[in-house]
Amino acid sequence: MENNKSDMGGRIKAQLAAINKSQRDLATEVGITEVSLSRYIAGIREPNGSTLANLAKALHTTTDYLLGREVGNDFDSEFETTRAWIARNAKNMSPEQRMSLVGPLFQTKEG
Repeated sequence: MENNKSDMGGRIKAQLAAINKSQRDLATEVGITEVSLSRYIAGIREPNGSTLANLAKALHTTTDYLLGREVGNDFDSEFETTRAWIARNAKNMSPEQRMSLVGPLFQTKEG
Protein backbone atom coordinates (compact mmCIF):
# COMPACT_ATOMS: atom_id res chain seq x y z
CA MET A 1 0.00 0.00 0.00
CA GLU A 2 2.88 2.37 0.68
CA ASN A 3 3.84 2.32 -2.99
CA ASN A 4 0.31 3.38 -4.00
CA LYS A 5 0.49 6.37 -1.64
CA SER A 6 3.72 7.64 -3.15
CA ASP A 7 2.31 7.00 -6.63
CA MET A 8 -0.69 9.14 -5.70
CA GLY A 9 1.70 11.89 -4.69
CA GLY A 10 3.41 11.67 -8.05
CA ARG A 11 0.08 11.89 -9.82
CA ILE A 12 -0.91 14.93 -7.74
CA LYS A 13 2.41 16.59 -8.63
CA ALA A 14 1.99 15.73 -12.31
CA GLN A 15 -1.49 17.27 -12.38
CA LEU A 16 -0.26 20.37 -10.56
CA ALA A 17 2.37 20.84 -13.25
CA ALA A 18 -0.11 20.11 -16.04
CA ILE A 19 -2.49 22.83 -14.90
CA ASN A 20 0.25 25.18 -13.69
CA LYS A 21 -1.05 25.41 -10.13
CA SER A 22 1.01 25.73 -6.95
CA GLN A 23 0.68 23.45 -3.95
CA ARG A 24 -0.39 26.48 -1.91
CA ASP A 25 -3.17 27.31 -4.39
CA LEU A 26 -4.34 23.70 -4.48
CA ALA A 27 -4.42 23.42 -0.69
CA THR A 28 -6.41 26.65 -0.41
CA GLU A 29 -8.88 25.58 -3.10
CA VAL A 30 -9.42 22.17 -1.51
CA GLY A 31 -9.68 23.59 2.02
CA ILE A 32 -6.73 21.73 3.53
CA THR A 33 -3.41 22.89 4.94
CA GLU A 34 -0.26 22.94 2.87
CA VAL A 35 1.22 20.53 5.42
CA SER A 36 -1.56 18.01 4.78
CA LEU A 37 -1.12 18.32 1.01
CA SER A 38 2.62 17.90 1.38
CA ARG A 39 2.04 14.71 3.37
CA TYR A 40 -0.28 13.34 0.66
CA ILE A 41 2.33 14.09 -1.99
CA ALA A 42 5.09 12.50 0.08
CA GLY A 43 2.96 9.39 0.67
CA ILE A 44 2.97 9.85 4.44
CA ARG A 45 -0.81 10.15 4.64
CA GLU A 46 -3.81 9.39 2.44
CA PRO A 47 -6.68 11.84 2.01
CA ASN A 48 -10.14 10.82 3.18
CA GLY A 49 -12.85 10.32 0.58
CA SER A 50 -14.20 13.85 0.50
CA THR A 51 -10.73 15.38 0.38
CA LEU A 52 -9.77 12.99 -2.42
CA ALA A 53 -12.86 14.05 -4.38
CA ASN A 54 -12.04 17.73 -3.82
CA LEU A 55 -8.43 17.17 -4.89
CA ALA A 56 -9.57 15.46 -8.09
CA LYS A 57 -11.98 18.28 -8.88
CA ALA A 58 -9.40 21.00 -8.23
CA LEU A 59 -6.82 19.10 -10.31
CA HIS A 60 -9.30 18.60 -13.19
CA THR A 61 -8.99 14.83 -13.03
CA THR A 62 -10.70 11.82 -11.49
CA THR A 63 -10.36 10.06 -8.18
CA ASP A 64 -9.62 6.88 -10.14
CA TYR A 65 -6.60 8.58 -11.72
CA LEU A 66 -5.31 9.81 -8.36
CA LEU A 67 -5.78 6.34 -6.86
CA GLY A 68 -3.95 4.73 -9.77
CA ARG A 69 -6.89 2.63 -10.89
CA GLU A 70 -6.61 1.52 -14.46
CA VAL A 71 -9.36 2.40 -16.86
CA GLY A 72 -10.83 -0.66 -18.49
CA ASN A 73 -9.58 -1.56 -21.94
CA ASP A 74 -13.04 -1.76 -23.42
CA PHE A 75 -14.44 1.05 -25.56
CA ASP A 76 -17.49 1.72 -23.37
CA SER A 77 -15.40 2.21 -20.25
CA GLU A 78 -12.93 4.53 -21.96
CA PHE A 79 -15.75 6.45 -23.62
CA GLU A 80 -17.56 7.02 -20.32
CA THR A 81 -14.39 8.14 -18.56
CA THR A 82 -13.56 10.54 -21.37
CA ARG A 83 -17.13 11.86 -21.56
CA ALA A 84 -17.16 12.53 -17.82
CA TRP A 85 -13.80 14.31 -17.96
CA ILE A 86 -14.93 16.54 -20.83
CA ALA A 87 -18.21 17.36 -19.10
CA ARG A 88 -16.38 18.23 -15.89
CA ASN A 89 -13.79 20.43 -17.60
CA ALA A 90 -15.68 22.01 -20.52
CA LYS A 91 -16.09 25.35 -18.76
CA ASN A 92 -12.30 25.64 -18.38
CA MET A 93 -11.54 24.97 -22.05
CA SER A 94 -10.71 27.62 -24.59
CA PRO A 95 -12.61 27.63 -27.89
CA GLU A 96 -9.48 26.21 -29.55
CA GLN A 97 -9.33 23.33 -27.07
CA ARG A 98 -13.00 22.56 -27.63
CA MET A 99 -12.53 22.53 -31.39
CA SER A 100 -9.51 20.23 -31.07
CA LEU A 101 -11.77 17.72 -29.31
CA VAL A 102 -14.71 18.09 -31.68
CA GLY A 103 -12.76 18.30 -34.95
CA PRO A 104 -11.76 14.62 -35.15
CA LEU A 105 -15.41 13.59 -34.79
CA PHE A 106 -16.24 15.20 -38.13
CA GLN A 107 -13.19 14.20 -40.14
CA THR A 108 -13.99 11.89 -43.00
CA LYS A 109 -11.90 8.89 -43.93
CA GLU A 110 -9.89 9.42 -47.03
CA GLY A 111 -8.46 6.71 -49.02
